[in-house]
Amino acid sequence: MTLRQARAALLCAVWLLAIPACTDRNRSAAFNTPQVVVGNDEPPLALRPISLKFAVIGDSGRWSRAQRETAAQLAVQRDRFPFKFVLMLGDNNYGDGSPESYKVRFEEPFKPLLDADVTFYAARGNHDVGPQWNYPLFNMGGQRYYTFAREAGLPPLAGDRVQFVALDSVNLDDGQLSWLDRQLSESKAEWKIVFFHHPIYSSGRYAMSSAARRLTLERVLIEHQVDAVFAGHEHVYERMAPQAGVMHFVVGASGSVRVGDLQPSSYQAKGYDRDLSFMLIEIAGDAMYFRAVNRVGEMIDRGKIVKTKPSL
Repeated sequence: MTLRQARAALLCAVWLLAIPACTDRNRSAAFNTPQVVVGNDEPPLALRPISLKFAVIGDSGRWSRAQRETAAQLAVQRDRFPFKFVLMLGDNNYGDGSPESYKVRFEEPFKPLLDADVTFYAARGNHDVGPQWNYPLFNMGGQRYYTFAREAGLPPLAGDRVQFVALDSVNLDDGQLSWLDRQLSESKAEWKIVFFHHPIYSSGRYAMSSAARRLTLERVLIEHQVDAVFAGHEHVYERMAPQAGVMHFVVGASGSVRVGDLQPSSYQAKGYDRDLSFMLIEIAGDAMYFRAVNRVGEMIDRGKIVKTKPSL
């Protein structure tokens, strides 16, 4: 890259940081706009027997006491909130990719959940060594990117289909982007959730690179009315204000935290960078309840997202 090209890229990134989204907001006016109710704790989570419950962790692959304490807290939370599966947002194993590295960084810390038949679905991170998509307990089906669906409610009469799409943000090649566009355009799901490692909105140390990545991914997310995006990479917790109808969460502090890393931004709605953390999610009807919890069990964020009718 020449000096002129580098300067141009820097100016583009700075421009993107100053704009909440890099797409035409008027194009999304007819899309479903989520209503975010923050601090709604009545009830704290819907806790409906037939709702869809899952957890979200990111950058959890450290080998440390704090990481094991966070994994143990996740198991404690499941006693109160019986989630069936966990989304993993990349950097799932900071080791060398050997069987021993998976054992000490994943199988041992998360043994109570694995023993309870909780399923983990992983996305690839930049620190994940080797073909992690072949590790059976990450349920990637031998693919760098993949999709799966679950039902919220009581199918087939009253069930809402929830489609999850896992991306490989380490290598967002043209083939993957075409696949993503096709999967979302063909989806009949009532809820669409996309998860990957590198965020496209962030107020942490990678804010500039996340703004540049926004150029690649955001348009397809908006066009196909994705409801929520979960990403890691930044070792913090952050919830953005809705961006053209899409909710963005950064959940990257499940293995370590960068204390004091978050900075104010125009799109940040809530940030937490004091301790390790994870999320609990429940989808019930037209609402997605969310709760963020830290390593010692303190609630650091809560609320619900309600799907609303398109504006005419």
